[in-house]
Amino acid sequence: MARVAKVEDAAMHLYDAIGVFLHQHGLSPDPCHYAFAFRVLSDPRGVVAQSVTAMTEGGIRLSSRDIEALGGEIGALTVTAPPPAAAAAADGLVAQTQMQVEGFTDMMQAIRADAIRNADGALGIAEVVRLTGAMLDRVRSAEDRLEAATHEASELRAKLEEARDNARRDPLTDLPNRRAFEEAFAASIAAGEQLCVAVCDIDRFKSVNDRFGHAVGDRVLKAIATALVDGCPGHFVARYGGEEFAILFTGVEREAARATLDKAREAVAGKRYRLRESDEPLGAVTFSAGLTAVQPGETLGAVFGRADALLYAAKDGGRNVLHTA
Repeated sequence: MARVAKVEDAAMHLYDAIGVFLHQHGLSPDPCHYAFAFRVLSDPRGVVAQSVTAMTEGGIRLSSRDIEALGGEIGALTVTAPPPAAAAAADGLVAQTQMQVEGFTDMMQAIRADAIRNADGALGIAEVVRLTGAMLDRVRSAEDRLEAATHEASELRAKLEEARDNARRDPLTDLPNRRAFEEAFAASIAAGEQLCVAVCDIDRFKSVNDRFGHAVGDRVLKAIATALVDGCPGHFVARYGGEEFAILFTGVEREAARATLDKAREAVAGKRYRLRESDEPLGAVTFSAGLTAVQPGETLGAVFGRADALLYAAKDGGRNVLHTA
């Protein structure tokens, strides 16, 4: 009997302390503030209690923003919406969490009703304390579920970004592909940048495949891709399709772009390639190109068509040539 009385005295003391706490900080006796006060006073050595002590030193009252920052506002719990690819995996966790949060309101209403109904009995106060403790356990469980859902959504978002990047990259040369080039052109046009577009094509590439096989042809494609990236630093080099490459020059005039690309062309033409297996000479590998400046209001189709026509003029002019217009 003495033990019961002791428990009831402790419960009454905690209940009184919560009332004092709410009064000191000018907080209304609503369920969220009551739960926060219980969390602070029932664990005086906890992180939340120590934070409150530091924040209120000198008689400063807690504000609603302070309570929310310390995790005291249940209604502030949210989950960052996962991307479309993550929605199916995260929906279950979010739905379960939402059910728990909705249950908090019912529990707090029950606590308030019990407190009013049993205001004159120590046993009623003990029951309020017990119910509040149970509610806080459910809050922590919901927080854990929210954290898990957010973590899972972040992982799925990273995988989605990786998949998007792969969809815009050529698997052989690791260069951006045609789709990525079109997007880069649109973004540069929207930003109002000065642009030039070049279209490059490996000369007599079919004969390389016919004489040495597609494995050697793939090595040649990789070599040209590397040469264009190294020779045109700071500009957007893409494999547009087959043995054709496209380059988006940004922030430079046509003559500067021409000088850069011509230097890369000469560097490629000056190399002598050999077969890895037999050390047999592959002979010179060259490319031809067409380069044009982008005029205000032009579409990629118009610009690319003009550069492509210049490329074919270079092919007809003897190959290993760069034509501009």
